[in-house]
Amino acid sequence: MTPFSTLLKRAVKHVTVAVAFFGLATLLQAQKFAYIDSEYVLLHMPEYATAQTDLNNYAIQWQADVEAKLEAADRLEVAYRAERVLLTAEMRVKREDEIAKKRSEGKEMQKQKFGVDGELFQKRQELIEPIQQQIFESLKDIASGSGYMVIFDKSNQSNMLYTNPKYDISDRLIKKLGYVPGETIEPEGGKAGDDDKGGGSMMDRGRDAVNGAKSNARDRMNSATGGRGNTVTRPGSKN
Repeated sequence: MTPFSTLLKRAVKHVTVAVAFFGLATLLQAQKFAYIDSEYVLLHMPEYATAQTDLNNYAIQWQADVEAKLEAADRLEVAYRAERVLLTAEMRVKREDEIAKKRSEGKEMQKQKFGVDGELFQKRQELIEPIQQQIFESLKDIASGSGYMVIFDKSNQSNMLYTNPKYDISDRLIKKLGYVPGETIEPEGGKAGDDDKGGGSMMDRGRDAVNGAKSNARDRMNSATGGRGNTVTRPGSKN
């Protein structure tokens, strides 16, 4: 037979767990929570659409600049291959160095403009951060006035498997910002970025576009050189 003291300890333990559980449930019920969809909110803000359009324009211009340098390197190499047999070893080295330098300049510009901490990223911070701050200040006012302890962002919460629409205060935030819910604004040229959601960011698309341009330029050069590729070879090689 189990001693009475052991049964008493078990009973106390179960009561303690039950009290803790109901205490936590009561505490959670006492708190007020809400959420917003920041992507939806941003689509109502003209300044966000303007910023996205500006970012698109910067990316397009910088992409064209990178393409120009890479294509210039390809043209130099096409000419070099056509004249290579007529050049001395010294002249070949000089031309090869010139081609390598031009291609390096293109790759360096690509990194400078579209790299992780490149100019596009910095420009995005410059344009988007004031808008984010404006949203944050409005959310603070709403939270303070309504007693919300926590406000989640549905757009950046991949682990939010279900949300009850009655806790969505996105439209309330939009009105607080001075706009009309449902009257969204599309940036010129489409959405320019993902606001750090997923991997399809503006910088990623810029790099993809540049890499595509490089591939197209190489295809054109291969066609011009009979499919021999665009790799410069040093004197003395068998190519």
